[in-house]
Amino acid sequence: MPIGFLLTFTSSMIVVSFGIETSWATFLEINLEFNSTAMRLQVFIVITGFVYFLFAYLVPTMSAMRNWLALSVILTITYEVTLLAILIKDGKRSEREKDYNIHGSKTDKIFNAFGAIAAILVCNTSGLLPEIQSTLRKPAVVNMKKALTMQFTIGLAIYYGVSIVGYWAYGSSVSAYIPSELSGPKWAKVLINSFAFLQSIVSQHMFCAPIHEALDTKFLRLDEKMFSKNNLLHRFILRSIIFGINTFITALFPFMGDFVNLFGSFTLFPLTFVFPSMIFLKVKGKSSNGVERAWHWINIIVFSLLSIITTASAIRIIVNNARIYYFFADT
Repeated sequence: MPIGFLLTFTSSMIVVSFGIETSWATFLEINLEFNSTAMRLQVFIVITGFVYFLFAYLVPTMSAMRNWLALSVILTITYEVTLLAILIKDGKRSEREKDYNIHGSKTDKIFNAFGAIAAILVCNTSGLLPEIQSTLRKPAVVNMKKALTMQFTIGLAIYYGVSIVGYWAYGSSVSAYIPSELSGPKWAKVLINSFAFLQSIVSQHMFCAPIHEALDTKFLRLDEKMFSKNNLLHRFILRSIIFGINTFITALFPFMGDFVNLFGSFTLFPLTFVFPSMIFLKVKGKSSNGVERAWHWINIIVFSLLSIITTASAIRIIVNNARIYYFFADT
């Protein structure tokens, strides 16, 4: 349970970082139009934290997210289609210089490659959204398999499609947040960033929901309704503590996004690949055939080694950025 809480809490902080970037990008586009005074990054961090807090307070449980999950899927599809259209348009512009070479020392390239593997694993956890939504109607297992099949076929094609087209359109110097590279039109850039921010609200709540529900079970009065006066007060305090800590840590480390790699390597590799194989060998090891046992032992060994290597890579990236940035940096 402590590992699960660490996993979900770290995930929520990473999504907060993403939400900050999208809200900041949206404001910058509007700011260029109206020439208003720029605000510090910390202002966007507070705004993002407050919006996430408000959503978690008013939508207190996973079951209450039912309609929001459908909206999340719509936002994601609209975001992806609009982004792909502009990327293809920008990629066809011949006047833009493109450098497809990967720069840096051999050591940097190796560590960055392993860091990218961990980041890819984190990105693929988005399959949780359609998976959870599919369990709301029977038969849950069949629907879940259909949702996961869709995620790891159509979903992956779109995700990797955006990455590949972005690399083709802008070269190796492309930003990790591709919408910041778009040429326009301005309304499309505002739309893309706004939809990404709205989607991040649902995603953040999905990752943090297990923590909320565990705390609610312990501190709320279960014999009363969720929106009773007593439970509203207690939930306000609990959500304030969670998002207060969450927002403070995100503001403290301006390179919080780098923890994506650490999160993927240190937690998701063992939970996704190692532990399931260990459970299989524990439960069905004696009754399974040699091929099955060999397959699961390969999973345990390979992904354990990969977890160690990618964790070292992630720590290296964080240490390097810690030398550049300072606490509460406005960048």
